[in-house]
Amino acid sequence: MTDSVTTEDDASMSRSRFHLLDSRIVEKTTNAELTVGKASKDNRNPLFEEDQPWELRFDNLYPNVIFDEEERIYKCWYSPFIADPGSSKIPYDQRDEIKYPAEKMGRREMGVCYAVSKDGIKWEKPLMTFHEWEGKCSNIVIRGPHGAGVFKDICEEDPSRRYKMIFQERVKKKLSATFSADGVKWSEPVPYPEIAVVGDTHNNAFWAPTLGKYVLITRNWERHESGGDEGIRLVTRSESDDFKKWSSPENVFRGLEDHLQIYSMPVFYLHGIYIGLPSIYNIETDRVHTELAWSPDTVHWQRISPGSPLIANSEPEGDYDWGCVYAGACPVFRENEIRLYYGGSDGLHSGWRKGSFCLATLRPDGFAGYEQTSGKASALIMTAALPYRGQPICLSADVEEGGYVWARFLGEGGVKLSRSQPLRETVSDGKVEWPNGFVPHAYNGKTIRLEFELNKAKLYSFSFDEMPV
Repeated sequence: MTDSVTTEDDASMSRSRFHLLDSRIVEKTTNAELTVGKASKDNRNPLFEEDQPWELRFDNLYPNVIFDEEERIYKCWYSPFIADPGSSKIPYDQRDEIKYPAEKMGRREMGVCYAVSKDGIKWEKPLMTFHEWEGKCSNIVIRGPHGAGVFKDICEEDPSRRYKMIFQERVKKKLSATFSADGVKWSEPVPYPEIAVVGDTHNNAFWAPTLGKYVLITRNWERHESGGDEGIRLVTRSESDDFKKWSSPENVFRGLEDHLQIYSMPVFYLHGIYIGLPSIYNIETDRVHTELAWSPDTVHWQRISPGSPLIANSEPEGDYDWGCVYAGACPVFRENEIRLYYGGSDGLHSGWRKGSFCLATLRPDGFAGYEQTSGKASALIMTAALPYRGQPICLSADVEEGGYVWARFLGEGGVKLSRSQPLRETVSDGKVEWPNGFVPHAYNGKTIRLEFELNKAKLYSFSFDEMPV
């Protein structure tokens, strides 16, 4: 057992909050398994639907939601088909007899629409004059982009480029970007010919603070071994120092089986790691659900509980998200919950379906956690060696009735120095209490480990309080 971390891991270990899904911080487990968290769907779903004349088919929706800290409002950019001859010309009562999309149905076109909300639940679609629809105002802010990813870049010094949108250009089927000062009025598109992928999915770009670069996550295709027309969908990555010139794209992630493909994967940074929300497309059932993945660097990815949805399809057949669930670009983190906005649809991916904008929530730090593999014994999770400044230690865990979480404080060489008082109830950043006589601050500047013992509990994260005792 060593008592130091490698230089490569120094940055990951020096942070103050640790999600246990990060395998770098877990050295050893006994009777413990990492399982995906439980997202609860809001009982007010769907939050909005295809209710405007230009919203002909929400399809995968590809929502991008932020809570704007400056303006104190929620903002959403989403992508419906605003031109879809099949949806506009085939009445609902005839669709059961016609396969979607019918051959030679005509050209389809996506648009990016804009919605706002004070509370993230009740949404308004402001009518504007930028892109009128049949002579009337609409909430369309740009026509043509496919799979648009939108984010507000708080690091951007040029106010005219504060909002960034990256997408597949409609005619040439190549990736381009456009910029905005307010998220509503957008510049002329700038092409990125060096990103030689089709990008026919939710294109997701963001600033990666551990890399000091922008990262783009998009999609590429690989020819199926059978030689058929249907290819294999791959997660593809590119990076840029300035959002102007991008590296050659590289394939970084794929589904575990050819019939379970990653259709899209929004990615975001969280406390020293990168979280991916892969939409898993089952070609055999023609349905889509959302799972969970993580990466230390946006290049190397690991699935968590493959086959277990983070956001599952609802039942019974025909419910608002029974057919497809596509996670939005980035969750919104509130004090008491994590909001996962997503696009849902009631029918199969390749069929007729009505789409909607929906919400699921997680408990704080609740993406994934450790619990007992077998209920016959407690679970043990030992961390890797961590630099310590004498701070109070806090845990986030779900604890069932009669359950508990213990924490053991280990010094150099793994010497057990103290065992905490048990936590016997569900907590978010619940402070670990130590028995009288043990002073963690005495180990300020040392390297320590923690060992957690769980029974009828699920442990998601631990943290070092920012202020030393």
